[in-house]
Amino acid sequence: MSRSKKIVHLSSVHPSFDIRIFHKECKTLAQAGYEVVFIVPHDRDENFNGVQIRALRRSRNRFERMTKTTFKIYQMAIRENAQIYHFHDPELIPVGMILKIRGKKVLYDIHEDGPQHIYVKEWIPSFFKPLLALGIKLIEWMGGNFFDGILAATPNIANGFPASKTIVVQNFPIFDDLVQGFSIPYKDRPFNIVYIGVLSKLRGIEGMISAMKLLPEHLGAQLYLAGNFSPSELEYEMRALPGWERVRFLGWQSRGEIAILLNKARIGLVVLLPSRSYLDSYPIKLFEYMSAGIPVIASDFPLWREIIKGADCGLLVDPHNYHMIAEAIQFLLEHPEEAERMGKRGQNAISEKYNWDNEAKKLLGLYQKLME
Repeated sequence: MSRSKKIVHLSSVHPSFDIRIFHKECKTLAQAGYEVVFIVPHDRDENFNGVQIRALRRSRNRFERMTKTTFKIYQMAIRENAQIYHFHDPELIPVGMILKIRGKKVLYDIHEDGPQHIYVKEWIPSFFKPLLALGIKLIEWMGGNFFDGILAATPNIANGFPASKTIVVQNFPIFDDLVQGFSIPYKDRPFNIVYIGVLSKLRGIEGMISAMKLLPEHLGAQLYLAGNFSPSELEYEMRALPGWERVRFLGWQSRGEIAILLNKARIGLVVLLPSRSYLDSYPIKLFEYMSAGIPVIASDFPLWREIIKGADCGLLVDPHNYHMIAEAIQFLLEHPEEAERMGKRGQNAISEKYNWDNEAKKLLGLYQKLME
């Protein structure tokens, strides 16, 4: 592959080292020989793992991000003069359209069901959500017919776009990304339970903390939280809950730190509440727990049930039922042999089916087609 084949990824919302964008897509493309540029909010320009990061100044608020930052992204994108532009946020659809009008090939990467995700945004007034969801649906439909390709993170998202130009590139993990060279034997691990990701009420933080209080004291179980609270004020409310004394709040963690955390854990939690946005989504943390070889306790959603029951890698619970969550945790802690077998079955499912290698082939196939 000639290094003259240049690709630019664009995001105004995601972090510079986003798992899907940077660690999976950008690095995969760079390893395949493309020149890859990522325009994103970051502290400085740098070349990292073969990807050239072009730093944007971070926006002070949403309005600035959707106006000044969006225009700045467009200016920077044009200067790169690439063959393909690949953007990741609905608010960048106008930028993608202008680039397309200027003769560039443009891809829209849809990480979540945008119209449905509006309903979980707490900062948007409830009365305005249906109208805004309809507006996003219309804009995305227009873009779907205008751009050269659509990458959907789930089959459900793909259903809303033209089949002829849409591919499903799922958020499955890089198989050995979170596996340590030296793994602590499962039976020797402390009774650590982990949750990785955004800490919010809709993502089940209240149930996780409350369930810890219901566990027998003699177990000595600890819940490790790796992520940031959203909104940040929620932390004070959660610290007041019974059960917080059994919580270890770590804040944001690097990939290496997460790998170490999972290497010491016995259980991974993903007990999101049923919302329009989550019922048909694939939570990457579920697959990361499976990849690390630990059993999962997950919300009993139909899509997740199919994965977890199919692999026999964990237990399903009602996320509103804190006693049920606690009972599932207690069962796995008190039956370590069965828990270890569940973890190994989950890891095998990742190795055979739910891994990034398969998705990377789809991504590279689309790029090869566009370059030709």
